[in-house]
Amino acid sequence: MAPHRLFPRAPTATAVLLALASATHAQSTADTPATLAAVPVTASADASAEGLSPAYAGGQVARGGRAGILGTKDSMDTPFSITSYTNELIQDRQAKSVGEVLQNDPMVRMARGFGNFQEAYFIRGSILTSDDVAYNGMYSLLPRQYIATELFERVEVLRGASAFLNGANPSGGGIGGAVNLLPKRAPNEPLSRVTAGIGSGGQTTLAADIARRFGPDQATGIRLNAATRGGGSAVDSEKSDLNVLALGLDWRSRDVRLSADIGWQDNRLQRTQPNVTLVGVSAVPSAPSGTVNTAQPWSYSNEKDSFGTVRAEFDINPQLTAWAAAGTRHGDEANSLANLNVTNSATGAGNTSRFDNTSKEDIATLEAGLRGKLRTGDIGHEWVVSAQHFNKKRANSYAWDFFNTQTTNLYAPSYLASQPAFTSGAFTGGTLGSPTVTARTRLSSIAVADTLAFLDDRLLLTLGLRSQTIQSEGFAYGTGVQTDSYSKSHTSPMAAVVYKLDKQVSLYANAIEGLVSNAAPTNGYNRSGAYVTVANGGQQLSPQVSRQKEIGVKVDGGRFGGSLALFTVNKPHYVINSANSYSAEGEDLHRGMELNTQGELTKGLRLLGGLTWLHAKQKSAYLAAADGKRVIGVPKVQATLGTEWDVPGVPGLALDGRVAYTGASFADAVNTLKVPGWTRLDAGVRYLTEVQGKVLTLRLRVDNVANKKYWASSGGYPDNGYLVVGAPRSFNLSASVDF
Repeated sequence: MAPHRLFPRAPTATAVLLALASATHAQSTADTPATLAAVPVTASADASAEGLSPAYAGGQVARGGRAGILGTKDSMDTPFSITSYTNELIQDRQAKSVGEVLQNDPMVRMARGFGNFQEAYFIRGSILTSDDVAYNGMYSLLPRQYIATELFERVEVLRGASAFLNGANPSGGGIGGAVNLLPKRAPNEPLSRVTAGIGSGGQTTLAADIARRFGPDQATGIRLNAATRGGGSAVDSEKSDLNVLALGLDWRSRDVRLSADIGWQDNRLQRTQPNVTLVGVSAVPSAPSGTVNTAQPWSYSNEKDSFGTVRAEFDINPQLTAWAAAGTRHGDEANSLANLNVTNSATGAGNTSRFDNTSKEDIATLEAGLRGKLRTGDIGHEWVVSAQHFNKKRANSYAWDFFNTQTTNLYAPSYLASQPAFTSGAFTGGTLGSPTVTARTRLSSIAVADTLAFLDDRLLLTLGLRSQTIQSEGFAYGTGVQTDSYSKSHTSPMAAVVYKLDKQVSLYANAIEGLVSNAAPTNGYNRSGAYVTVANGGQQLSPQVSRQKEIGVKVDGGRFGGSLALFTVNKPHYVINSANSYSAEGEDLHRGMELNTQGELTKGLRLLGGLTWLHAKQKSAYLAAADGKRVIGVPKVQATLGTEWDVPGVPGLALDGRVAYTGASFADAVNTLKVPGWTRLDAGVRYLTEVQGKVLTLRLRVDNVANKKYWASSGGYPDNGYLVVGAPRSFNLSASVDF
């Protein structure tokens, strides 16, 4: 079928892809290796002397990752739990978004935003939304709700609080961890790759990845990624269209390194499976078939984003380096939704109501710093001083016809052919077609740290402070009249230590804070279960400060390694109280253990996975019945184990499997609504061969092989226990050609 018929809504992106494919096909095959081999994509330095951390044995994760302003560090030298997932893993698992990559992480579970389709991630029992995902160390530069994998090279997960390392999160998440995405750069060898794929529901994919280096010493690099995806899914009548275009540039000399990125993403969702809220029920209903779609035919969610970044690093002398970076993003969103409220858990009966939202968001962020090395006697020092500034302006309007409900059912949905008109009783804010500025947020900070090395660099002690100022302004919907103004500062300390018993074993410990901005929601469910207008809605409250203590051990056997971490986190617990005011009422205490493994167990057999045990309890000062009960949406145990096996006697053939287990959780604060645990099996096969001098990679993947019915998550927004239906069995088949 002609590409323009496969992607009728994306003529521009398709034309670009066809031009790129034609150009690469015309290229001489002289550069293609005569023997069959995987095409390496070794990224060059991205305005940093260290460049990317090298891949660990097996190629699925890197040896280390970025520890905030401390820079890229080897895992054995880092007093934190960090995993960096490589582009090789992203391609082989056919991951399409950040969330799909993080399905490989045993310490992370996917959730959804409140009232939308935003990706959210439970890390150590706390939510991080995609708003607070960083791009090369800077927050909120990539699309707000969904980030396509074509926009990044690696996904780095830092588990635990990170206020000192990264600064406060602008949207109120990140107490349990941070996610940083690394940009794509031209590798040292030419890259010309075209990928085509098809999946469940007739979803099709066409993508191109082109990279070259030019000039003396190959100092200049250009990498272009373009992709278009469209069609249905394994869920009935669910459709999406995605177009992505990204350009990465870099230049390097002996003392100077420069890089820049320009990107664009247009993501359009139609009739996406909505969240499920339980209203007035005493039990959680059985999970429905994942193929049954409760979304209304007229529901949609569209998001369009463009962004750009620049970064520079200059070696003043061999012991002193200066850097600076800046980034910006503009995003537009519009949606019309009808989430499902279940009022009878036995029959699945419930209702929906129309909710529309439009918004515009503008981000500008800057950072600069100095990094140096020196020695005082037998003690080595690696010091850093950094300054950051972040500015967000958000315009928003909404209309929610909460009391104008339509009857439907979780198991046998009823559909309205046409969109219902809003009634006079709808909650509204501003004019949907013309959103006005409702909030401005400014974050600024100065941080300083020193890593002291003792005993021939076997003992590393890191001490640091970050002084952070959070400023915000709120404005009335529609009128733009300022309703509140807020400014508060907080200093976040950090102390961490690594002791290397030998090259294979490191012990570590850290004491660090989490710090996030904190705004009261405009509407929500109070502790009595009533949906109310919040008395202090939209107002900025004191920043949420959490405190973490962690100890752990890391083992590196050369080709196989792992880590064990024990941690405790105290964080304030905010609720909408009986006076309909949003305030801190007690705290949550999270204690846990994490076991992580990665690498090549034997030749041709790779493992990636681990186990998390988490004791997340509420210490409620407001609701006695919730005191000592588990935090909404957080299971006691979760585990993931992925294996990949090179089939003996068949060069280029590999099989993989992944088992994910998530224990039972609760959908309410008093723990009466128990959400059953679940186990899911995913499997795949990859075959690498050579056709007419071109390297061809075929990949087939089946997720949820047993077509398990399950609730994938509970919650995704503090003190709310809405549910997300687990995806049904789905398949993806792709072919990649390296010219």
